[in-house]
Amino acid sequence: MVYGDADSVSIATGNLQTLRRAPAVASVVTAADIAAMGATDLDHVLETVAGLHISRSPNSYTPLYIMRGVFSQYAPQVLVLQNGVPVTTLYIGNKGNVWGTFPVEQISRIEVIRGPGSALYGSDAFSGVINIITKGPAEAAGTEVGLRLGSFQARDAWVQHGGKLGPIEIAAYLRTGTTDGQHRTLEADAQTRNDTLLGTHASLAPGGVNTGGDAVDLNLEAGYGQWRARFGYKLRDRQGSGAGIASALDPVGVGRSERINTSLGWADAQFSRNWGLGASISTQSYAQELDGYILLPPGTRFPTGLFPNGMIGIPETWERSTRLTAYADYSGFADHHVRVGIGHDDLDLYRTRERRNFTYTANGTPVPLPGLADFSDSNPFMRPHKRRIDYLYAQDEWRLATDWTLTAGVRHDRYSDFGGTTNPRFALVWDATFDLTAKLLYGRAFRAPSFNEAYSLANPVARGNANLKPETDRTLEAAFSWQAQADAQINLTLYRYEMSNIIRLVPNMMAGTGSTFANQGDQTGHGMELEGNWNVNRELRLVGNYAWQRSVDEATQKDAGYAPRHHLFGRADWQFGGNYTLSPQLNWVAGRQRATGDLRKPIADYRTFDLTLSTRRGKNQWNFSAAVRNIFDADAREPTLAPGLALPFDLPLAGRSFSVQASYKL
Repeated sequence: MVYGDADSVSIATGNLQTLRRAPAVASVVTAADIAAMGATDLDHVLETVAGLHISRSPNSYTPLYIMRGVFSQYAPQVLVLQNGVPVTTLYIGNKGNVWGTFPVEQISRIEVIRGPGSALYGSDAFSGVINIITKGPAEAAGTEVGLRLGSFQARDAWVQHGGKLGPIEIAAYLRTGTTDGQHRTLEADAQTRNDTLLGTHASLAPGGVNTGGDAVDLNLEAGYGQWRARFGYKLRDRQGSGAGIASALDPVGVGRSERINTSLGWADAQFSRNWGLGASISTQSYAQELDGYILLPPGTRFPTGLFPNGMIGIPETWERSTRLTAYADYSGFADHHVRVGIGHDDLDLYRTRERRNFTYTANGTPVPLPGLADFSDSNPFMRPHKRRIDYLYAQDEWRLATDWTLTAGVRHDRYSDFGGTTNPRFALVWDATFDLTAKLLYGRAFRAPSFNEAYSLANPVARGNANLKPETDRTLEAAFSWQAQADAQINLTLYRYEMSNIIRLVPNMMAGTGSTFANQGDQTGHGMELEGNWNVNRELRLVGNYAWQRSVDEATQKDAGYAPRHHLFGRADWQFGGNYTLSPQLNWVAGRQRATGDLRKPIADYRTFDLTLSTRRGKNQWNFSAAVRNIFDADAREPTLAPGLALPFDLPLAGRSFSVQASYKL
């Protein structure tokens, strides 16, 4: 523990390991870290992780998790897990457009792997893996109630409890919240350009973005011996349309998503002398419904006619997933720890519905209809689809010598719709000295096409392609962890990756008929990540990281665009007066480039400063915190995709905001 082994991580191999010796480049954010930084949402927390940046999508202002310069429209290249189970939705392949927020009060820790993880986790563990671990019965012991008020009419209240009911360990959490959302001004939108071309005046820009919404979160956990059951309910209602589903301001359109997760697992690490066994079944039910989404505002006119009530389109999806997995650990071989596992996923997008007040001409131009019509059966944006996956993986942790460990693993996935893929990884870890550990890692990863990319139908702008193959990635990493002294640690990572078969929209051969998804293009990237923490004394702790990356589109030999080349984060935690902590922090995002063909002005860098004052009095006491984010009201913006004709001035982030919080632990 003196040499930094107090932190541990489980997602690197499936077994709990010290962070310094784990065969991956990993970071851990604890509940204490979250409290110190005054975070009120998961995205605030993830922005502090080296190599990870939170961007935004125009559609609902959905957060995009950008790892090591890998940027795309929906960012499905980062796999998000909750207690080890994917929260991936089938339609667009990420966590869902109507994601809203994720509360932090019930988070025990967040484990993040930067780099490929498909050898253990399969699809989407492409540029990284994020595992959100919620508080169990021991960590949530007793009962806590809390209330938070903040800018934008934000109000949150929660209660959580941990304890025992006879021999059963119980943890429960309930939270409800609402916010009007930030309304920073969007100077121009997609309709602004249409007005210029067609001589109309329909655009609502300049105008504020639409980012409010309501939330309900319920989580239950029960443990009995080697058994553990979980139930989760996540409702997001009245979620604003952001900058508009079609990048045109829509102040009235709202979305609703309902997510229900269940899991039942059994694990016994000491099933017999040399064997550990485990198995689990998990399900996810996800529905995404929209209310009155206006693609283009009232007064929109095309050569085919006028839309007096606006151009309205309402695509909705319902899906369910069932995942079964089992593994066996064997330690009977000298200096080896072997794990083998199997699994089956049954993924079913079982219902789609689409209502709209327009149809299309042969070249994709919208034609107004007299009212809203249901196209679910006649001409939907997508029909129901199923996908089944069977997989098998094996992993060996081999202690080569006293200070050397080689971890080798491989996983084969067989998809019902596009075939099989095999992805290996190797990790050599060397404890060079008591205070220095070095790692050399190589891994391959893949991302399966989403249902939208493969099976989209009645969308003249973006048609699906059932012949798509997975995106692939190969990454080489060298990492060094130096315990400079008992209370100071420095980590350095160097990496290089090669992406192939990137799924992109490609113009159709026939002019005027939109684009189709295709495996088109390659990308390479390299970079470094520097992390450090220093307990200066009992009152002061400093933490920070700096990431630099350069990603290149191989077709043009130009910067791939959008992701920051430079990202710096720093925080100081100063404890004073016995029970108070003052935590200032800085977030600097710089060097974002436009992609080839995007002639807009360069994307401006930004710096935001936050400050949190909190108390930690312990059991049977009130705890308070007050936070201000973006103290100097910086005009921070996230880029929109090329060519920038829809949103020429990018997406404005929230300005200065305040929050105060009180909680009571019984």
